[in-house]
Amino acid sequence: MAVSMQITGMHCGGCVRSVEKAAQSVEGVSNLSVNLESGQLTADIANPDLAGTLKAAVEDCGFDVTSVTS
Repeated sequence: MAVSMQITGMHCGGCVRSVEKAAQSVEGVSNLSVNLESGQLTADIANPDLAGTLKAAVEDCGFDVTSVTS
């Protein structure tokens, strides 16, 4: 299942790496992509329940998730 998240607060490559690291820590996430220009994270998740876990992981590393689309 594909999920897309709009993230605010990313300003540089270091921010992207922080978001990637947080997202990769969630088991069941694959095909992860984080785009600095659009502020968008896209990934495949093993089940719909992981969307909330992924959102929380990104927010826990200091960024705001303004929308989640699956």
